[in-house]
Amino acid sequence: MALRSLSILNLLKTKNHVFINNLSNPLLKSNKILYSTEVTVEATPLAVNTQKVSKAMKAYLQRAQEHDQFMKTQHIEYEIGKRHLANMMGEDPETFTQEDVDNAIEYLFPSGIYDKLARPAMKSPDQVFPARKAAEFDETGRPFHSMFYTGRPNFFKLLYDIVEEINKLNDMEERMIRRGTKADAEQKVDLTGFQWIPKEQLEKQLVEMIADIEYNNFVNAMDRLVAHPYSYKMKDFIYKYTKPLLDQSKQPEIPKPQIDEQGRQFITTYECLRKKARADVTIRLPGTGQIKINGEDITYFEHAQSREQIIFPLIFTNMLGKVDIEANVAGGGWSGQAGAIRWGIAMSLRSFVDQDMIEEMRLAGLLTRDYRRRERKKFGQEGARRKYTWKKR
Repeated sequence: MALRSLSILNLLKTKNHVFINNLSNPLLKSNKILYSTEVTVEATPLAVNTQKVSKAMKAYLQRAQEHDQFMKTQHIEYEIGKRHLANMMGEDPETFTQEDVDNAIEYLFPSGIYDKLARPAMKSPDQVFPARKAAEFDETGRPFHSMFYTGRPNFFKLLYDIVEEINKLNDMEERMIRRGTKADAEQKVDLTGFQWIPKEQLEKQLVEMIADIEYNNFVNAMDRLVAHPYSYKMKDFIYKYTKPLLDQSKQPEIPKPQIDEQGRQFITTYECLRKKARADVTIRLPGTGQIKINGEDITYFEHAQSREQIIFPLIFTNMLGKVDIEANVAGGGWSGQAGAIRWGIAMSLRSFVDQDMIEEMRLAGLLTRDYRRRERKKFGQEGARRKYTWKKR
C-alpha cells in the first residue's frame, strides 16, 4: 500500500508529461481495465503545433502594417485640418471638397508667396504619398490574391474584369434578341473628347509596372467593350479609365495693345476692383516711368505701403522705368485704391511680357482679383470677431 501511494504521489508531481506509455498496445485498445500496484510513467514532451515564420516575412508584414497605420493616421489628420479650414471659411465641413480647400488656401495666402515650392498646399494623403501594395500573403506564405503568381495580379484582374463585363453584355444581348428588341443606338457610349488614361497613370492606379504590349492589350480590350451595342450599361466602369482631352480654347485671351496719336502702344484695363474702390488703368509703352494717379504723381498716396503696392508689379516684371501709367480711382480708402490700381497694372502688363512671365505673375498672385471685404460688426460683440470682456462679478 505504501508503494502504491508513493507511485501516485510521483504521478501527481509530474507536469507536462504523457500518461499513456504505448498507444499501440493492443491491451489499451480493448475495453478491459488493468489494475496494478505501480504506475509506470514515461516523460514525453507535449507536441506543440507551431509554425516557424521567417524573419523576412515578419519584417514584410510589419512594414505593411506600419504603412497602413501611418496612412490611417494621415487621413484622420487631413479630415481634421479640412474641417478647421471649412470653419474658418464659414462653409459646411461635410460638403467641403478638395477644390474648396485649394480656393481657401489661395484666399488666405493671396500674394505673399509666389514660388511653386514655397506655396502651402493641403492635399489628400493618397495624392501626397505614393501608393503601395498592401500585404499580399499571410504569415504562412499563402497569397491573398488568386492571381498572385502571375507577377502582376492587379493588371490581370483588370483584364479579367473587362472580359467579365463583355460576357455580361453578351448574355444581355442574347436575351434581348429572344424578346425581339434591339439596343438603343442613341445611348451608345461616345468617347469624343476623351482618351484612355496613359500607361503611367494606369501603373499608378494599379500600383504595378506593365509593359507596352500589356498596355496595348488593355486598350484593345476596352475598345471591344465600348464597341458593344449595350456598352452604355457599363458607363461607370468605362469612364473610370478615361480622361478628358485638354481644351486649349479655354486659355484666357490677352488683349492686343493699341496705338495712340504719338505712335506708342497702350492698353487700358477697366473695372479694377478692390473693396469699395473702382479704378481704370492705362499703360503706355515706351515710357519714362511716369505714374499719374487722378492727375497727381505717386505722392497721391501718403503711406509707403500703398506706394509699394503700386510699383510691385513693375519691379516683378522688370518694367519699372520703361512704361508710363495713368490711373483714375474713386471710392474706398487708401488700401482699397492701391489694391485696385495694382491689379489693373498687373492685368495690363500681360500685353507687354512673354508667356513665362505671365505664368510667374499668376503664381505670385498678381493676376488674382482680391474679393475680400471688411467683415461687419456683429450684434452683442465689440467688433466683427472681437467679444466684450466677460466678467463674472
